[in-house]
Amino acid sequence: MKFTAAGDAIIQRRMQQDFVGISEIAPFIMQGDARFFNLETTLNREGECFASQFSGGTWIRTNPQCLSDSVAFGFNMTNVNNNHALDFSYEGFYRTMEAVNESGMVHAGVGYNLDEASVPRYLDTKNGRVALISVCSTFEPCMMAGKQARRVKGRPGVNGLRLRRVVHVEEQDIAMIRELAKKCRVNAEIEIDRAAGYFPPLPENEAEFGSMRFAVGEPGLHLFVYEEDLDRVKKAIYEAKLQADYIMISLHSHEIDGANHEEIPAFLREFAHDCIDAGAHTVVGHGPHLLRPIEVYRDRPIFYSLGDFILQLYNVELAPEDFYNSWGLTSDATVHELLKTRSADFTRGLMEKRCMALTVVPYWETDADGKLIKLQLLPIELDMTGHHADRGLPRKATDLAWFKDYFGNMCAPYDIRFTIREDDVIDCAW
Repeated sequence: MKFTAAGDAIIQRRMQQDFVGISEIAPFIMQGDARFFNLETTLNREGECFASQFSGGTWIRTNPQCLSDSVAFGFNMTNVNNNHALDFSYEGFYRTMEAVNESGMVHAGVGYNLDEASVPRYLDTKNGRVALISVCSTFEPCMMAGKQARRVKGRPGVNGLRLRRVVHVEEQDIAMIRELAKKCRVNAEIEIDRAAGYFPPLPENEAEFGSMRFAVGEPGLHLFVYEEDLDRVKKAIYEAKLQADYIMISLHSHEIDGANHEEIPAFLREFAHDCIDAGAHTVVGHGPHLLRPIEVYRDRPIFYSLGDFILQLYNVELAPEDFYNSWGLTSDATVHELLKTRSADFTRGLMEKRCMALTVVPYWETDADGKLIKLQLLPIELDMTGHHADRGLPRKATDLAWFKDYFGNMCAPYDIRFTIREDDVIDCAW
């Protein structure tokens, strides 16, 4: 079978039908039987839905018609299970699901309860059937879908991959943390509740400081996936084995446990390996808005992050009062003033960092057993300096000086080797 995929598409406005990037990129994408991207916006009309108290960073919405513009690139699978899924509360969530359902694109990871959100969804192609399972590790707790009880409806939301955060410190630091917590009384309430039996006792070598958990070990932040969430994903993979020839995992994740976003968090690599060990054929990552390395594990590709495919954060047309207030403004100000304030006069943020505009679209082929036999990359650069009609939209990259120094060095530890062809497509070896 043949596949193509793209990363985050933060769509905020319609795209002109004759945008040159379509003709440059769509033929490469259309090579795939399954063609996937992450839709990182909510689809609802102005004034239709109220905003949530929280957002994924920016309250993102656009009119449902904008979804058809992404179809022009050739995509037939998408994902809306990300940290923006409930930016406009449940009504915005419902409208988004309705619009994506009407588009005909296969999508997974969201639903009216946890069982709906966690099941595989299927794409039928002439060369086989593809299962899509979608999870997200970056989300507000209330976004997590809930299971249906015998007498109570389930809660709408996302198929979340919850993480337990533990800071490992040296043994002598545990006593210091306990003493400091005692002096500050930050644990007083939970200690009362624990004594009443509402929480289990802490292990001997662990300590709390408010919501932070500390344990003895190699110093650093450690993230651990909830076992029940991992088991739910494995169950979906098991179900998909009966129904599909190929299983794709979509994973939206912003977390880091190193010095920068490009480094792969240990939990993320372990989770991706667990999925493939359970029977998945690929993991397609997105979320941090920049590239992360590619790994081929057991002859299956793992794309830890495919970066940004469309990035239109300066095309927000309206914002809730909460957004203005968070930057010391009110909605009497313009959105221009709001975004200018947040970006320190347009000098910082995603739109101002060049690495956020550099990405790749992978094309890969598999044999009858789902093993990777061919992998190519189309380097993409988003237009960040042209006229406003093209700003944030993808074009085929022509100057590939960045590729070797940036992405090549990033993938080297995973033994991914690149050859740049005359047509600027990248052949990969592993």
